[in-house]
Amino acid sequence: MVTLKSPQEIEQIRAAGAVVAACHKEIRKMIRPGVTTWQIEELVEDVMAGYGARPFTKTYKDYKFATCASVNDVIAHGFPNHTPLKEGDLVTIDTVAELNGWLGDSAWTYAVGELSPIADKLMRVTKECLDIGIRHAVIGNRIGDAMYPLHKHAAANGFSCVRELAAHGIGRELHEEPNFIHVGIPGKGFRFQEGMVITIEPMINEGTWRMKIDDDGWTARTMDGKLSAQFEHTIAITKDGPVILTSQDD
Repeated sequence: MVTLKSPQEIEQIRAAGAVVAACHKEIRKMIRPGVTTWQIEELVEDVMAGYGARPFTKTYKDYKFATCASVNDVIAHGFPNHTPLKEGDLVTIDTVAELNGWLGDSAWTYAVGELSPIADKLMRVTKECLDIGIRHAVIGNRIGDAMYPLHKHAAANGFSCVRELAAHGIGRELHEEPNFIHVGIPGKGFRFQEGMVITIEPMINEGTWRMKIDDDGWTARTMDGKLSAQFEHTIAITKDGPVILTSQDD
């Protein structure tokens, strides 16, 4: 069942989202060749602590880290480690902050130094897919009305949308109803309602949308070893349109 949020509850989620946004703004400053995803992990923990928040994923199921750090062919849920990032890498950092019992969730893909043309295009198109999905997340539309133009934009640029990992509602829990993938049919699926708070988080692959899971039970990789990128915001559906609760804009 979808739990609709009051304006006051949405503001609580916005506060948690602001912590996540602060983490990403600090990550952006430090990304460069030679930095490790473990250093990013430590940075995120420090930033959250400074806001009186905690990294929710460290207590989620058996996950042990504040961040998911997904490099190149890793789609999602990669473990942070001590391997230095290299020139031309793509790295997606996904993190969830809990503040006063409410959650904010956002993932962002970063360029490490200068990218290849295909990696640069993949990053750009993935961010455009996020923007398209958010723009169509309006009261009266169905989820298919938002996801159809998103996945068509990826396909028109020669890329594919991951179908085996879902976006979700969010509030006091990380994965609330509704759950949905980033591929849709116009006029199909649930309707957006005022008070709904969800993530939109397209994972866009250079090649096939198919994926595999490493032996660690978490790390999701592209089946063909090609690149993947992801951008994610937590948004609220309001009568005035979608509101981004994890905005990095000052």
